Amino acid sequence: MSESQWGQESVTTSRNTSWSTEQVVRFRELYGKRDESAIARELKCTVAFVREMAKQIYQAAPKSGPWTPEEQERLLAYLGASTMQALCHVMGRTQEDIDGKLVELALIKKDVPFDQDEVACFKRLYGTRRDEDLAIIFGRRLSDIQAEAKKLCIAKDKAFIRRTGPADKSTRMPRWGVSDLELLRELYPVHSNLDIAQRLQRSVKSVVSKAHNLGLRKDPARLKEMGRENVSLRYGNKDGDKDGDNTQSHSAQ
Repeated sequence: MSESQWGQESVTTSRNTSWSTEQVVRFRELYGKRDESAIARELKCTVAFVREMAKQIYQAAPKSGPWTPEEQERLLAYLGASTMQALCHVMGRTQEDIDGKLVELALIKKDVPFDQDEVACFKRLYGTRRDEDLAIIFGRRLSDIQAEAKKLCIAKDKAFIRRTGPADKSTRMPRWGVSDLELLRELYPVHSNLDIAQRLQRSVKSVVSKAHNLGLRKDPARLKEMGRENVSLRYGNKDGDKDGDNTQSHSAQ
């Protein structure tokens, strides 16, 4: 039996341990959507403690039988975010049952463009999910996932690349050269981040990050235009987010 610090409280990891409602709620919010080490860091505990909590919180016998629409939606929300073991815990089903459902879902292939809501979700998930999982989540072919990512100039997160290994390292962006930096300084104030990313063959995130590091800012006229685009997006204009400026928190700088 060991002890782990959770904020200011001392929590003993034993079968009789009880956690506050707030602790359990937060654990459920994180578990299955982040890897165990990330959860341990946020909750200020050990990975072993995270695993023991998962065993105790999700100790009910696995369910069986037909999947409900709500279960299917939950499966897609968690798919690829963590390990299969975590997915089994949060779904309350066996790996065999989950694998069977994923095979079924993988057969669904839409032949329509991504709609506005799907694009927003795609931008949020792409950096931390495998393309194969995204194909199931969005019901698209693998080539459609790759084409959409190229169109939006988005790439996998560095932490995801490190965690998944060499197979995904092809998504890394090349180093910034002198000519690239000069073009970024010229274009950033008055052009959209997506346009710049396409010109430089980089991700929007890479463009925004480098511009932020260089202290670059958008011109007032460009800021006004972005404001109009945000309003158009809010009221359902499908062209409102066409240039990707409002996909990053400091893209307006």
